[in-house]
Amino acid sequence: MTLWGVITLFMPAGAFAYEMGDVTDGGTITGSVTLNGPAPEPRAFPIVIYQYGDFCKKISDGNGRILLKEFNVDPGGGLQDAVVVVQNVKKGKGFRYTKNEFITTNCMFHPYNVPEDEQFEVQNGHVRHVHPLVMIMRNNQQVSVQNRDPIAHNGQVYQPEKGNQVLNFPIPVSDKIHGGFVHIEGGKKIVQMICGMHEYMQSWGWVVDNPYYEKTKKNGLFTIDRLPPGTYRVTAWHPHLKPIEKEITMTPNGSVSLDFEFDAREVIRPFYETQREFRMGPGYHQPFHEPEDVLGCEGPFCVHDHD
Repeated sequence: MTLWGVITLFMPAGAFAYEMGDVTDGGTITGSVTLNGPAPEPRAFPIVIYQYGDFCKKISDGNGRILLKEFNVDPGGGLQDAVVVVQNVKKGKGFRYTKNEFITTNCMFHPYNVPEDEQFEVQNGHVRHVHPLVMIMRNNQQVSVQNRDPIAHNGQVYQPEKGNQVLNFPIPVSDKIHGGFVHIEGGKKIVQMICGMHEYMQSWGWVVDNPYYEKTKKNGLFTIDRLPPGTYRVTAWHPHLKPIEKEITMTPNGSVSLDFEFDAREVIRPFYETQREFRMGPGYHQPFHEPEDVLGCEGPFCVHDHD
């Protein structure tokens, strides 16, 4: 056994323990994640139906709505907040320090480790809030939230692959940490956290069982290093998109270039989001005045009752 020993995340029957140790001949994966086609329009939530609208309106569009931008794409198609992970690595480098910790700020959940330059952007001379959407998470650990807003929130953690809620906790106005223990069934990877008081407060997590992963930044690029030689399946995932898998073979001290291309026409919305009223379809353009801009849902980014 190595000096690091064996780390066990969650081991139902048939699962494996990940062993951390020295990697002397590891290789590197570099690549990009892109979205082909027009990025789906933000979804709109009318402030008037949610509590504490006077505070949360600071992130509104100025027309009484908060826009949840789930696809941040640069001019070259680089997709931000995509997770790239190597599957079934049983032994290798140590885990980076990872906490399942969020903050609430400006009526949004943010992963604790997102720098400020990824939380805001300048559009037409105005500073606008950007919602960092995705966090890398560990199983069987506490999910915690620190409330930096002067209003109360509520944390609801779901496991979308099973369709059930796994945690519910209040987030009062306090400088203390609030949360609870989350257990995700073996083989499941996706977690979603939503505020029970403000539906537009949404954040997603991908649960990892080894340290060979990366989350893309604004340019869609990623690097995964010190991967032991071998043949692996590599997965790229983004909320509302079906994961893409590719196989690679890493040679000793080698390098692999790996690109993933998602199709914007294949966006998937969860069934509970099929509500048509106050949902924004791809025909939306600011500013809007006609009700048909928000009523009804047409186009490739909508889920229909007959689908």
